[in-house]
Formats: sequence, C-alpha cells, structure tokens
Amino acid sequence: MSATHSPIAAVPATQAAAHDRFDVSGVTPEGAAWLASAGTYPRSALAHWESRPTAPVVLPCGSVFDVVNVPAIFGRRMLDRLWDEGPGSGPVAAHRGRMLLFTAPGTAQRLPSLLRWEEWGPAVPPLLCHGSGDAVTVPAPSAPAEPRHPSRWVVAPDTRHPWLPGAEVLLWACVRAARAAAHSTVQVSIFPAADLSANVYDVSRRH
Repeated sequence: MSATHSPIAAVPATQAAAHDRFDVSGVTPEGAAWLASAGTYPRSALAHWESRPTAPVVLPCGSVFDVVNVPAIFGRRMLDRLWDEGPGSGPVAAHRGRMLLFTAPGTAQRLPSLLRWEEWGPAVPPLLCHGSGDAVTVPAPSAPAEPRHPSRWVVAPDTRHPWLPGAEVLLWACVRAARAAAHSTVQVSIFPAADLSANVYDVSRRH
C-alpha cells in the first residue's frame, strides 16, 4: 500500500457507493479505525484488512474495550433486552457459535463478581470475560454479513468513539435474559424455528 492511500481516507461519495470495503457489513471507516486502535500497530492492522478484507483478526482487550463472550442463544436474549428495554448495546460480533459483546474496559473483571451476588446469577450460563492480557478473534470490518456466516458483525462499530456498556448494564441484561429463559415455555409447531439472527437493531438509538 502506498503512503498516500489509507483505507480510512475520505473518498468521493460516488466512489464510496461503488466500492467501500469497510461498509459491507455496516462497519464504517471510523469503526474500523476504532477496532485497529486496540492493537499496538493500528496502521498495520488497517493495512492487513486492506489486503485481506474478509479475514478475521485477533485484537487485544483491556485498553480500548473488554469483551463478554456468551453462548449465541443467551447472547441473543441479552441483545433483545438491551435494545427493547435498555440503552442499546455497543458493537457485537458473532463468532463460531458465540456472541461477543464489546464492553467498557474493566467490565471483564467486575461482571463475574457482580453475578455471584445476584439471585439469578446461577441461571446465567458460564461467561468468558476477556479483559487486560486477553485477546479475541473478531470479524474483519468487511466480513460477510450473511446471517448464517460463522464470523460476522451483528451490531457493527460505526464511530471512532462508540458507546460501550459497563458491568452494571451487562449484569442487568444477563438477569433479564435468564428470567426470560426461565419463564419461556416449550411450544410444538409444524413451522420451522424462527431465524435468531434475523433481528435488526437500530444503532441510531445507541446512547
């Protein structure tokens, strides 16, 4: 890549409409820059995505964001609670049957202890909380957006400074998702199950 070309540089609207490799799944250039800022060498990360635009990448946690890693079904319940009843969510990715919720730094350390004090804590499936010293594999900015793809963005980063929920908000979502699971009843139907990845979240509501 030449020094005069950057994957996050501004381009004419007509050119961007024809081909914007960082907007295939809703990730904007600003969102890509935010993701890259988590690494030691952000420019190298952006160059990697320029050459391999659909390859998942490994990013460190703890400084720019933490990640709460939950089973896909429970993660979908958490997202429904966050968007239907709460403040919305930060960026969220799906990766190999898990849901990765990007959260404020420090969440990975505090959330497990908060759950231990909560009455509904035992009903929450084991969470993988990634914080300082950890790293996670996330979809590339232009990862395929197909609902069944094993690595994709569910709520794509779209700003250089996205809002990220903290431990208290994640605790709230975990408890309500656990209650929803406990109160749900098994129903027999001749129709196929609903596509759990078909939900659309209005990111303009994110605080």
